[in-house]
Amino acid sequence: MVIIICGVTGAGKTTIGQLLAQELQWDFYDADDFHSLANIEKMEGGVPLTDEDRRPWLNKLRELIEQCLVAGKNAVLACSALKKAYRDCLRVSDGVKFVFLRGNRRKISEQLQHRHEHFMNPALLDSQFEDLEEPQPLEHALSLELGRSPRDLVELIKTKLKLRS
Repeated sequence: MVIIICGVTGAGKTTIGQLLAQELQWDFYDADDFHSLANIEKMEGGVPLTDEDRRPWLNKLRELIEQCLVAGKNAVLACSALKKAYRDCLRVSDGVKFVFLRGNRRKISEQLQHRHEHFMNPALLDSQFEDLEEPQPLEHALSLELGRSPRDLVELIKTKLKLRS
């Protein structure tokens, strides 16, 4: 199984994804590590990525997910997956589960104030919300409201997805 923790920048995808992977003893991947240098430079400069910019990145992530599933390796992937089309690209089988971290601009903006040493320019938060297409019921994503501690959110994910440590 591959669990994709998704949401806008600053929602806590990496924190929650790492904690979940650690508790389950699964591999953890951060989609940010798969961006091209050109994409990173754009984001550092406060320039939103286009669908065209994201296409090679999404293809790399899809390959990673396929490799994990073929090898029978469980993994957690922190990835924005803001649009339905992006999630559709990453949903290679029923073995892929999405967990969407939902929060309002104010809450996420507060969380961004505490993040350091990340290439994503906080000024891009508005463009992330503009691009965001929240998962709809037919996507069968687990949607969680931010406001609880990361540990509480991880426990909720484990309960809802029936995962054992």
